Amino acid sequence: MLNSVAAGRRLALRATAFQLGAVLLVAMAFLLWGKSQALAAAVGGLAMVAGGWFAARLAFGAGITGAGTAMVRLLAGMVIKWITVVVVLLLGIGVWKLPPLALLAGTLTGMAAQALAMARLR
Repeated sequence: MLNSVAAGRRLALRATAFQLGAVLLVAMAFLLWGKSQALAAAVGGLAMVAGGWFAARLAFGAGITGAGTAMVRLLAGMVIKWITVVVVLLLGIGVWKLPPLALLAGTLTGMAAQALAMARLR
C-alpha cells in the first residue's frame, strides 16, 4: 500500500488551505475594480473550496473501506463537489446578481489552486 487514508485526508486539508489562500488573494486583487467584483471572486472561489471540502469529507470520512466502496465514495464526492459549485454559481449569477466574469475568475482560481496543491503537496 503506497498511501494511507490519513495521508489522503492530510493532503486534502492542505490543498483546501492552499486553495483558500489563493482565492482570498484573487478576491483582494479584485478590490481594485470594486467591492461587488471582489465579492463575486470570493464567492466563486469559495464554491470550489467548499465543494473540495465536501468531496474530501465524503471520500476520506469513513476510514478504511473496500476498493469498491472507496471508489463509490470518491465518485460521489466528485459529484457533490460539482453540484455545490454549479448551485453556488447559479445563485451568484441569478439570485445575488454578482458580476459573472469575476465569479468565474474566482472559480477558475480555486480550481487551478487545487490542481497545483495536489501536484505539489504529495
